[in-house]
Amino acid sequence: MSVLNGAISIVLGIAGGIAVGSGVIALILVLDMIPRLAQLTRSYDKTHWYEGALIGGSLVGTIADFWHWKVPGIWVLSPIIGLFCGVFIGLLAAALTEVLNVLPVLAKRLGMKSYLFGLLLAMILGKMTGSLFDFFVYQR
Repeated sequence: MSVLNGAISIVLGIAGGIAVGSGVIALILVLDMIPRLAQLTRSYDKTHWYEGALIGGSLVGTIADFWHWKVPGIWVLSPIIGLFCGVFIGLLAAALTEVLNVLPVLAKRLGMKSYLFGLLLAMILGKMTGSLFDFFVYQR
């Protein structure tokens, strides 16, 4: 039974990684968030730096999470790291609010206007189910 549990965990892990990765890439690319972020900050010539920082941060964060990296004395840098994270989230939220109406427009153009409520409900329930599974089952 242990082999079966391991195989199921591997399949679920890969499927979850693909789903989350696809969602993040879809959010960033389809909604043109990086160019919009560059436009809001008037730094369009540095778009490649934003993209590199996003990819590098994702890679380093993933590796640090997998191998449980610990940095001694990080409490000294915590306010600075928190400030940079807050600025990034704030700018990302500002860019997202500019393009948030893309779902109704996309649903109208694809002829899925009558399915919009079900689509949004499925997204909400999927996120809620995944969060509850992570909180009650996976974290134990």
